[in-house]
Order: sequence, then C-alpha cells, then structure tokens
Amino acid sequence: MGCRQLSMIVLFLWVFQFPDKTVVSSAVEEKGTVFVYGRAAVGTVDEDFICATLDWWPPQKCDYGTCAWDHASILNLDLNNTIFQNAIREFAPLKIRIGGTLQDLVIYETPDQKQPCLPFTQNTSLLFGYTQGCLPMRRWNQLNDFFSKTGAKVIFGLNALSGRSIQSNGEAVGAWDYTNAESFIRYIVQNNHTVDGWELGNELCGSGVGTRVAASQYATDTIALRNIVNRVYRDGSPMPLVIGPGGFFDAAWFTEYLNKAENSLNATTRHIYNLGPGVDQHLIEKILNPSYLDQEAITFRSLKNIINNSSTKAVAWVGEAGGAYNSGRNLVSNAFVYSFWYLDQLGMASVYDTKTYCRQSLIGGNYGLLNTTNFTPNPDYYSALIWRRLMGRKALFTSFSGTKKIRSYTHCARQSKGITVLLMNLDNTTTVVANVELNNTYKLRHRKTSQKIARTSQMPWVSDGETQREEYHLTAKDGNLHSQTMLLNGHALQVNSIGDIPPLEPIHVNSTDPITIAPYSIVFVHMPNVVVPACA
Repeated sequence: MGCRQLSMIVLFLWVFQFPDKTVVSSAVEEKGTVFVYGRAAVGTVDEDFICATLDWWPPQKCDYGTCAWDHASILNLDLNNTIFQNAIREFAPLKIRIGGTLQDLVIYETPDQKQPCLPFTQNTSLLFGYTQGCLPMRRWNQLNDFFSKTGAKVIFGLNALSGRSIQSNGEAVGAWDYTNAESFIRYIVQNNHTVDGWELGNELCGSGVGTRVAASQYATDTIALRNIVNRVYRDGSPMPLVIGPGGFFDAAWFTEYLNKAENSLNATTRHIYNLGPGVDQHLIEKILNPSYLDQEAITFRSLKNIINNSSTKAVAWVGEAGGAYNSGRNLVSNAFVYSFWYLDQLGMASVYDTKTYCRQSLIGGNYGLLNTTNFTPNPDYYSALIWRRLMGRKALFTSFSGTKKIRSYTHCARQSKGITVLLMNLDNTTTVVANVELNNTYKLRHRKTSQKIARTSQMPWVSDGETQREEYHLTAKDGNLHSQTMLLNGHALQVNSIGDIPPLEPIHVNSTDPITIAPYSIVFVHMPNVVVPACA
C-alpha cells in the first residue's frame, strides 16, 4: 500500500472515529519529515517550566473601551472558587508570578508600616494612572493559605520604585528604599509562609514603561535584595531565588546589569508582547505567519549569548508574556488560535535554554488561561496542561522538511524514556502526513526484544505493529479559530458540574503509521519506545 493511500485511510478513520469534528476543507495533502536530533539536548527547562501570572489591576482597568479585568486582581480574586483551585492543582505544581505594572506602587501593611493601607484609585494624571495601593496582611494570609492548598510555587514581584524620584526625562533616580520590602520579607519568614522567589521591579529596565532605572543602579539594588534575603533566611528557611529585572529586553542594559549584579541574581527575567497591541486587527495574521513567529528567536538567542558571555550565574526566564499588550483581544488571545502562538513560544523558549515561561495571565484581561468571570479554562489552559504532562525537561533540536506552515518541537518525554513531538499546522487547507527521522544511535524497545540501531533511522520502526504511540489532536470547535472551546481528539474539553478539570486522554496509534496533522490543528505525539541518547 502506498504512503498516500495509507494516509487517506488514516484521515478517514480519524473523521469516522470523531464524527463531531468539523473538518476544514483539505483538498490538498502534503508529505513531510520531522527530523529529531537526539544525541544531546539543545536546551533544558525547569521541572516547573510552566508559569502564569496574577496581576494587581482593579476592575477600572480598561483598554480600547473594554474593561476585561473584573475581579481578577490579587486583591479581589475569589480564592474559594473550586474551578480556580482545581485548575492550579492539576499542574502539580504551577509556578505563579505575582506582579505587573502596579506592583511598583504597592506598599505592604506590615506591623511597622505607618502609612494607611488604602486601595488603588484611578487618577490619569499620575504615573501608571493610579494612586499608591496597599497589600493588607489579612489578604496576604488568605493568599498564602490558597497557594499552600493548591500547591503553587510563588514568585513575588516587589515594589522597586520606593525611595526614588522621577525626573522630567522619565528616569527614576536614587537608591531603592527597601525598608518596607524587607519588613514584608521578614513577615513572610516569621509566619512560616513560603515565597519561592523575590523579583525586583516591573518593566523599569531599558527604556522602561512609564519610567526607567539605570542598569548600574538596578544592579546595586539587586545586590541589596540579595543581602536582605541572605540575612532574613539565614536561620534555615529554604533560600528563595532573587530575580530581576522583569522588563523588556535591551541588549546593552541587560549586559551591564548582569555584569554588575555579580552573583546576586538567580534568574534574569524579560517580558514578551511581540504581537503588538490588543487592538491590532492583524493579530491572527501574525500568529499564523511562520516568518513572524521566527522573529522572537533573535531576542531569545541574544539574551542566551549575553548570559553565556557574562560572569553571571543567572539563568534566563520569561517573566511575563501576553503576546498582545494592553490586556490582549477578546476572542483572539482567549481563543483556540492563540495556542499556536503560545505553544510556539514554549517550544522556542525551551530550545534557547529558557528555564521558566510565565504566561500573562493565569486569570485577568483577555489573555487569561482561565475565564475572568467564571474561571472556566480557555484553550491555552489545556495546551499548557498537556505540555506539562508530556514534555520533559530536555529540548531536542527539531526541524521539518516540507511545508513552511508546520511548527515542530521535540522534548524528552515526561512519562517515559521516549520522546514527545509537538506539531502545529498553521495552514487552513493542507493536511500534512509526516514521518519522524532520527539522526543518531538510539534504542528501540518493545515487548519482545531490545536492539540498537546506529544510523539515521526513519519511523515507523517496528514492522510487526506491536508498539503504539499516543496522539493528542487539538482543534477548534466547529473549525472556528475564535472558538473558546478546544477539542481533544474530537471531544470538547469542559469542566464538569463540580468543577473538575476533564481527563486528557490520547488516542493510540500503530507506530508504523505516519502522523496526520489536519489543517489548523495541533498534535502532541508521545513515542515511548523511541529512546535517544539525550533522553536515556
């Protein structure tokens, strides 16, 4: 039987097995090959690579006439919502970064804080459009209980503008006044609360957003934060990370900062909003354009090179990434189509040795992993959860030969000694039928035998059909890229009546079959029997 006949049968069986699946017109079919280079990992990520943010924005935060934050702030979130709790628990653990624009206006209501603890009030004449706000310790205690109950790992963004004055040229000058921050850190330790990392400031590096701090001063302040952490945690509490600067990448600024911060820093964080403003009418065109997606690799590569060429021991993180800034765009950044951008970012970040990737946001705005009003998961939540369950720590260099509309990434599998391949089809009419090829010595394992093959090998690799792989095909409901319902193998992913996250079940496919990637679809392929040196 020819490969084309076989692939058509596979596609027929796919449609027959999942009759509720809307099939995009696919009169065109192309063959392709996924090349996986498995001799060594090209990048390694943290065990808790997936991260999401919680922000400070009050309900009055509006962009382009739309107010998308509701009660999604650190200060007013419903921490008792069952879906919310279950959604975090599923990641076991989810890393949560608390921060955002208003963090540099927050004071902490510690016992020695003399200022009144007042909420943010909108005032467009002020920096960031709001008055100073406050985190009551009663609210922090509730948050700490919530994070403990859900198993979250917390990264807390500190106010880095305290003590500085804003000049007419937009620069914030003067040393960081860490009095209130140190008091808050001491409160955390004295009450046996857990914060896994302290991040200094938000978007104050480079040109800054609203204002900026010089790299030399920021390095001095980061060293001050490290000294505080060392002092406060010296009596045996788990030592948290020190993180910064939490802003947009500027090569010269980051180079000076990392060199002058010496070894005070554990992770250096940058933000990504590479799709432009949420009001942009061409967001989907950008997301589906491989050349546009490729552009962000330049910045990933640049930061990696700066780290490698500096004296720092810090690793790279993406500390906040919403794609489209100013709260995203409804029915785009909270819809199926955004998973093409999001998963491509996770794959690209991994290849460039980025240890953690924090999505803006967990909830809030139009780019939340969860719906802002009812907490139900948006499509990107499920994309992140499947990534978490299937993609291990080691990223393998992967390329695709065929259409330019396929995005491909491979990791050592989390659940086995095999590999997991991620394939995304950005084309709306072409079905791609792909084989996977390895270019190194690898071991094949199945029930009866174990043998080594030292050559460039093409899968399928087992002629007797005994081994199977697991496939997770993700598509939009009714084929609508704007849909907020994601289908897994043809079935809608929805929480049940008591707020449980649905099971994520694969289909099992004979390992001798090629992989079929339907138009506008995403496929995770777990190959447990493909063992490469990097994953052994």
